Amino acid sequence: MEAASAKHGVYILLFSLVTLSRLSHLAASSDLQIVDAERRIDVISHIVRVYLTLKVENTGKSSASEVLLAFSPEQAKHISILQAAVVVGKKRKKSYLSLKVNPTDLPDSPNGTKYYTAYLLNPLKTGESVTIEVMYALTHSLQPFPVEISQSEPQLVYYHDSALILSHYYIKRQKTMIRTPSSKVESFTRVEPADRKGAELKYGPYEDRSPYSYSPVIIHFENNNPFAVVEELVREVEISHWGNLQITEHYKLAHGGARHKGVFSRVEYQGRPSGSGASSFKHLLAKLPPRVHSVYYRDNIGNISSSHLRSDFKKSELEIEPRYPLFGGWKATFTIGYGLPLQDFLFESDDGRRYLNFSFGCPITETVVDSLTVKVVLPEGSKNPSALLSFHAEQNLETSYSYLDVVGRPVVVLKKKNVVPDHNIPFQVYYEFHPLFMLAEPLMLTSVFFLLFVTSLAYLHMDISIRKS
Repeated sequence: MEAASAKHGVYILLFSLVTLSRLSHLAASSDLQIVDAERRIDVISHIVRVYLTLKVENTGKSSASEVLLAFSPEQAKHISILQAAVVVGKKRKKSYLSLKVNPTDLPDSPNGTKYYTAYLLNPLKTGESVTIEVMYALTHSLQPFPVEISQSEPQLVYYHDSALILSHYYIKRQKTMIRTPSSKVESFTRVEPADRKGAELKYGPYEDRSPYSYSPVIIHFENNNPFAVVEELVREVEISHWGNLQITEHYKLAHGGARHKGVFSRVEYQGRPSGSGASSFKHLLAKLPPRVHSVYYRDNIGNISSSHLRSDFKKSELEIEPRYPLFGGWKATFTIGYGLPLQDFLFESDDGRRYLNFSFGCPITETVVDSLTVKVVLPEGSKNPSALLSFHAEQNLETSYSYLDVVGRPVVVLKKKNVVPDHNIPFQVYYEFHPLFMLAEPLMLTSVFFLLFVTSLAYLHMDISIRKS
């Protein structure tokens, strides 16, 4: 009984210490204030990109080493990528140093506010200020309205946000600019001062706003850009030490915009290309590495010849065209494959390990990938594989078997959801490999042919006929 009460007392003490640390964290963070904030929201495509510039000042008595970024629960669900950097220098000598950013949970957050913490490179002393640049992308944040349109109607969407920047800190001065695809804006919420010039909406400047100030706005506008959503993408990267890197990509593509209603008329679609099916798309552009070769593009029926490859020593662009144009709610399934020179992507580290340096994400431009799986198939005999990424992704190991494999090939599997083009940055896969394993398959083939030769030779010299005694 005494042991149980002592254990209970230890739990109470630990809980008290954690609570005190969180309260001290909140007290320290309240000593910061934002002198000036500028937010630029880009809703030209179906991926919403937000660029936030914050000038943060320390008005407290102690140094601060981190800055909290606040988001509404709805926005936090759709954040695909978030990056922060500190600005060093001015004008032409200006440079950006990346900051580490992690999601953070705080007790008793008002209205379910979600947080990310940006860790400063150097503690911000009393009276000092620092400028932070924040970029984040939101997916599935443009809602079609109406949700169904005919072939001849344009696509209207609405975007919901706040005229005031949601912040954990007091903001002295702020303004927000929203850029739409065109000047065709049906309506927008006015929070004075507010103004619209052409394709840009401006809210502010607003001054002296307390923490967690919020003023909801809705912008209803026309957006006919392709809402290309890859519901599932599986990329297989197979390494062959004989000099080739083979890439195979399996796509399940959908149009994520307003659903098509009525009957599709190809005569009208081809006769009035500018007015009929304005929100549909029939071309997609995939940016591939340079020196690509052996490119193919096919679906379940077979090869699709309506693709065009433009390649030079700097880049390769593959323009693909599905068998039919995609309207809202329509889907297509296809496969892209190509080869690359191994020496452009496989290197040797200082400790003797080999590593693959390849691009993560989807090569098709302005595409949201709901579920991405990247499989890196290593040569047979590879040991201790590991992956290095600059963002979080689920990692696990599998084993695959191909022709002439004995023990199988290690496969590094990387999985991530809610992927945008900003994730198309290099990642590395390290592994150990002894060159003698390259002789395994040639020796196996040589041994098989030698045994067949010996067997046939022995058969020719054997007398197996039945004779009378």
